[in-house]
Amino acid sequence: MLSSVAIIPPIEDKVYDYLKDLNEPQRQAVEKLEGSVLVLAGAGTGKTRVLTTRVAHILTLAKAWPSQILAVTFTNKASHEMRARIAHLIGNSAEGLWLGTFHALSVRILRSHAELAGLKSNFTILDADDQVRLVKQILKAENIDEKRWPPRLIQTIISRWKDRGYLPHKVPEYELSQDSANPALTIYKIYQERLKTLNAVDFGDLLLHCITIFSAHSDVLKRYQQQFRYVMVDEYQDTNVAQYLWLRLLAMGHNNICCVGDDDQSIYGWRGAEVANILRFEKDFPDAVVIRLEQNYRSTPEILGAAAALIAHNKDRLGKTLWTTQETGEKISLYGLWDGESEARFVGEEIERWQRAKESLASMAILVRAGHQTREFEDRLITLAIPYRVIGGPKFYERMEVRDALAYLRLIVQPEDSLSFERIINTPRRGIGNSTLQILNQFARLEQISLVHATGKLLGTDELKGAAKNSLRRFLTDLEHWQRCLQTMTPAELAQMVLDESGYTQMWMQDKSAEAPGRLENLKELVSALDEFQSLGDFLEHVSLVMDNNSAAQSEAVSIMTLHSAKGLEFNTVFLAGWEEGIFPNARSLDAEAREGLEEERRLAYVGLTRARKRVYISFVANRRLHGLWQSSLPSRFIDELPKDLVDIHTQPGLFARRSYEEEEQRIKKPLHLSSSALSPASMPRALYQVRDRVFHLKFGYGQVVEVMGDKLEVDFEHSGLKKVMTSFVEKK
Repeated sequence: MLSSVAIIPPIEDKVYDYLKDLNEPQRQAVEKLEGSVLVLAGAGTGKTRVLTTRVAHILTLAKAWPSQILAVTFTNKASHEMRARIAHLIGNSAEGLWLGTFHALSVRILRSHAELAGLKSNFTILDADDQVRLVKQILKAENIDEKRWPPRLIQTIISRWKDRGYLPHKVPEYELSQDSANPALTIYKIYQERLKTLNAVDFGDLLLHCITIFSAHSDVLKRYQQQFRYVMVDEYQDTNVAQYLWLRLLAMGHNNICCVGDDDQSIYGWRGAEVANILRFEKDFPDAVVIRLEQNYRSTPEILGAAAALIAHNKDRLGKTLWTTQETGEKISLYGLWDGESEARFVGEEIERWQRAKESLASMAILVRAGHQTREFEDRLITLAIPYRVIGGPKFYERMEVRDALAYLRLIVQPEDSLSFERIINTPRRGIGNSTLQILNQFARLEQISLVHATGKLLGTDELKGAAKNSLRRFLTDLEHWQRCLQTMTPAELAQMVLDESGYTQMWMQDKSAEAPGRLENLKELVSALDEFQSLGDFLEHVSLVMDNNSAAQSEAVSIMTLHSAKGLEFNTVFLAGWEEGIFPNARSLDAEAREGLEEERRLAYVGLTRARKRVYISFVANRRLHGLWQSSLPSRFIDELPKDLVDIHTQPGLFARRSYEEEEQRIKKPLHLSSSALSPASMPRALYQVRDRVFHLKFGYGQVVEVMGDKLEVDFEHSGLKKVMTSFVEKK
């Protein structure tokens, strides 16, 4: 253990070239090495450069050995990038840095002191699935009903407590459920005991064990406090309570801590991040110096002005104003459109226009609030033969729950599809194990028939037995019922019925994982997609073509992603879609009594705006199909908060203007009545239809309206006969 800094020969003056291109605040952040420093780094202001240059500067000035610098990042990718940049600046002099994520650094510490946590140094780290499996075993051993208390729910609660720094005996009363029967705390205690028996930890333990060791063994804490002369952390606004405690303890030795972050980009409260950590930095470190990086190297003055005006509506922020030396650019383009299909069509047309103007597809992005919103944009880009990629997750039709639902629907249309049968026969679980499937497969191969037909034949024999046989009989009965309904129900109605009657929807409703709500939204979006097709067969054919189109990954492609996935990225052109109340800000933030949820949504909007280098499109619709039903939409309050002189409005103000955004409860419940004149020409609804009107449909050709049913028509087509179609799919002739 080094008790003092060894004298490192000074590096030649030419190394100081790394300071020459820094602006004044950046240079201050690099050169202010002693004491507590908060670098408030706005979007696009060069924070990564500041961090890497700061490490290089410490080493260049011989202030510390590499092993005496602790630099914490949030992702492995950021760690690798930072290490590479430092090496580029000063070469191999950076070897030995303590640089990595909270978890990686905690593993390193914990393996050296495992015995103090009741572990061996070769402990294993359980992933999320292993954690749920262990909770499930405990519930079974304790005779606790896992239907009432799902293992994933209990695991989520335990992880949340660990993120907040709570050991089982320190969980406060207010954290406990009002339901006295809630077994979470009891399970937590047993869970921790089982982990020790298994010589294992979960991710939450990595920090929690370190904090416990530091608190109980002052000699260990003092060792690391003396070792780490300089502590630095990136993305400080995203730290949770446990990470905050871990950092505070390690930094208290020399008190040379530099935190880099942006309170205006704190968007992970839903997974435990505490924006309060960065907001109270000056209280935690009274001698702190706050350095604001405000010169933006990414966006135009118009984009920065709009983002600044928006985020200024948040109360809980430290405050800064981004500026740029760039020349004046384009205003924010605001488009009010009729419905989601019109929105996707408009975005597709604009992408085509910029592509013709030689704009790279890779420099364009569509950003949405939630994953289920990507479907209409994916469909439209495929129709236009525009390559795209979904960042942060699979494409819509490749998502697990969507593929499961499609397997049900394919089996209804094509009972010979044995691959679909195998995919869903035990999803949700029906007690049909591998041995039963093996019997079915062997018989099907022998008879050269499908698994559905093999099941039907074997049900009349003694080959199948017990609960599995009864489950298979019920499944075939359901399948035959759904096939009969194929002739009498719309595709969307049938899909909804299948998902409900099969128990598939219920399976995800009972799942308490963080992903479950998103999966349910994707299923609802799938049902909405079916409403656009005349037959289930047509829809499945469309999906097959879509998935075939998706097969080749291309570097020159439009990016589609959620706003959370967009953090840290930048594009020339950004389309911010679905800016409507209840979608963005989302419904949960509107229901919350406290303002924290709404302020985080506003920070998310700020992140979206500041992804753009050159231009931003914001779009909202008057009507949106949600959960299979058409609903009138209110434009997002965030639109009101943009300066009108920085926005080009491509729809009449009456569509989005209102006196106040503060009475959200009243406004969200108030129905929106729009006339067609309130919309931009590009988004006008189809003309009003009457019986005997002549119409044209791209697939069915010319026909005559027989009946008008709201936004649907029954049309007698000249070559296709009677069909029910959406008004948005026909034109009056």
